[in-house]
Amino acid sequence: MNSNTHFVANNSGAVVSTNIAAVEELTINWHVTEACNYRCQYCYAKWTSRPNPRELFHDPVRTRSLLTELFRFFHSGNRSNPLHQQLSWNTLRLNLAGGEPSILGDRLLEIVHAAREVGFRVSIISNGSRLTPLAIEQLAPHLTSLGISLDSAAPATNRKIGRIDGKGRLLDIKELVENLQLARQINPQLAVKLNTVVNQRNVREDLCQLADQIRPDRWKILRMLPVVDHSLAVSDDEFSAFVERHRDFESVQCVEDNHDMCESYLMVDPFGRFFQNQPSLNLAYVYSEPVLSAGAERAFCELAFNTDSFQSRYTNGVVGGKQ
Repeated sequence: MNSNTHFVANNSGAVVSTNIAAVEELTINWHVTEACNYRCQYCYAKWTSRPNPRELFHDPVRTRSLLTELFRFFHSGNRSNPLHQQLSWNTLRLNLAGGEPSILGDRLLEIVHAAREVGFRVSIISNGSRLTPLAIEQLAPHLTSLGISLDSAAPATNRKIGRIDGKGRLLDIKELVENLQLARQINPQLAVKLNTVVNQRNVREDLCQLADQIRPDRWKILRMLPVVDHSLAVSDDEFSAFVERHRDFESVQCVEDNHDMCESYLMVDPFGRFFQNQPSLNLAYVYSEPVLSAGAERAFCELAFNTDSFQSRYTNGVVGGKQ
């Protein structure tokens, strides 16, 4: 990985690349809530079943202020953004993640509308469990992409992973496929994406038939970060074998190993702070000051961001140049 493209915002000695990488779209991931109805074993966040009352999404005024400030700072026309030293982009997308964003109910749709009004393109990443036909009808017209976290087609495997809610309900794959078909009918321009976390529970599974049904426009295959439960970690050979088993979908795959995920996402937490995975993996996250009190520029410049890994994710399909 080229260290010249490792942008360290709070390091005045950081080397500035003479080659400006280009992506069509810059993506900001706002994890709107820590609440989730699933309990995936590999998840290193301490998710709760109900949203924290201090999470920013509860306040429509502060929510819009956050979105406005993020758009102002990251808009492609803001040449004072230090990212322009190493990266160029045309459009700006807000990806709403969690936890599980659909837990917000009607507030999720309100946030989507607010983000669109501010100027963002909008996408959502969800476990799919609460994306009912009604929710799809409301959301799909306003989204550029809809991502689904999906690790297995086998009920027993999903139970072991923790992809099951408090009432013992699993994701109905047939309903999911039908709902995604509905989303595409409503919005033919919608990109459907899959996120699969490879761990000891699913590492030997073949998801080709499931992928054939869903026909994803993009399939992100991530290696589990062994931060919480080392017993679910997979070896280099196991991870490579999983990727190879799904080689028929190479054209839409984005494969990310552990270190590829570090400092390569623009992420905002439920309280309006930038945060990053650390390269050491000893601690899950480092955080900035809140954007609404410090401003986006000062908060952003407190953390590191690897433009090389970010750019590779959206151009080569394989982060870090690995297969």
